[in-house]
Amino acid sequence: MEAKTDLKDAFAEFKKQKNIDRNTMMGVLEDVFKTQLAKTYGSADNFDVIVNVDRGDCEIYQTFEVVDEVENPVTQITVEQLKAMGEDDFEVGDEYVKKLSMADFGRRGILNLRQNLQGRIMDIERANLYNAYLAKKGQLVTGEAYQSWNKEVLILDEDHNELHLPKSEQIPGEHFKKGDVIRAIIKDVEMKNNSTPYIVLSRTSDEFLERLFEQEVPEIYDGLITIKKVVRIPGERAKVAVESYDERIDPIGACIGVKGARIIGIVKELRNENIDVIQWTSNTQLLIQRALNPAKISSIVMDPEEDKIKVYMHPDEVKKGIGKGGCNIRLAGMLVGKEIEVWRDVPARGDEEEDDVLLSEFSNDNADNEEYGNGIDQWIIERLQAIGCDTAKSVLAQSPEDIARRADLEDETVAEVFDILRAEFED
Repeated sequence: MEAKTDLKDAFAEFKKQKNIDRNTMMGVLEDVFKTQLAKTYGSADNFDVIVNVDRGDCEIYQTFEVVDEVENPVTQITVEQLKAMGEDDFEVGDEYVKKLSMADFGRRGILNLRQNLQGRIMDIERANLYNAYLAKKGQLVTGEAYQSWNKEVLILDEDHNELHLPKSEQIPGEHFKKGDVIRAIIKDVEMKNNSTPYIVLSRTSDEFLERLFEQEVPEIYDGLITIKKVVRIPGERAKVAVESYDERIDPIGACIGVKGARIIGIVKELRNENIDVIQWTSNTQLLIQRALNPAKISSIVMDPEEDKIKVYMHPDEVKKGIGKGGCNIRLAGMLVGKEIEVWRDVPARGDEEEDDVLLSEFSNDNADNEEYGNGIDQWIIERLQAIGCDTAKSVLAQSPEDIARRADLEDETVAEVFDILRAEFED
């Protein structure tokens, strides 16, 4: 009796799964019972399983061939056996159908049925969850932080499904505690070893910023404004290129909102990441000018056969164009798909700013009086001049990492150069 109750509970559990369609439910139930029938009787060919989904149970019928002598007791029965059972209306050649009860499976068989049914339920739930989130890939999702570790944050959605936000997909400096509401996009969905789907979220991807704009700016959601490209250095700065096909709509003004009302919420969500909204154009030179605004560009040199673009600026504009740590110039390059190098329009020595010094003054050839310590090797100065850095401040305006990469210098060498140049402006 207890085993039968367990099986009814399994039926009830299966029935209440609202995300399992009726046909799938009937098919799984029939398959589970036929599998158990084959284990119990050696074959399920002469069994019919009728599933009653509404009642949460099923009926099983076994068909026998009436014969003179039984060779297979699973499929055959004699007239004498039937008469002993009170069945007198059968002759050799007829078919006899017997309805099985759950007790015919035995306690072990019923427990196997329950375990198999529960296993199939879990398989269907995992598959449904995987397919549901795979279809939502790239979409915005909101959940609640359940547990936070060094490497990731575990988030629960409204259905208590587990979502994972790895440290690498968090904006630098973010820290979450239990109960925090977190917004992110679905980056990836993986199925590992037939376990629960591993759903990966991201707050650092370009798509996350794009989804936030769609949520905050109705004109983007309605298709009146198109986001052409998004580039980010998470937690630092981002550039969003937008376009409107309706001349009556100002795409930049619509994205920013009155007094910044629309974009301020996005900036707060991204931990005060600076966001530049610019108007898209297919003209690369004009796009570079807009991307480097407010820095003014003197000229742009583009070689179709090279992946680099040279941008010339007045010395006063270089710092604004490069941005803090080279952030602005890198994003502009990401926007146009090519590396951008800033070159200075070198003025005559008499026109040089009084508080700046040409790099040539730091050369070992000019350092006999040890005014600049040991000075800088001439070959290093030539490397720096080749990337448009001809004065001390033009070097110090950039990050050591960018200087090392662009001038192809060792980190230690760049560190020594920075020490020498900084010493000039200590006072």
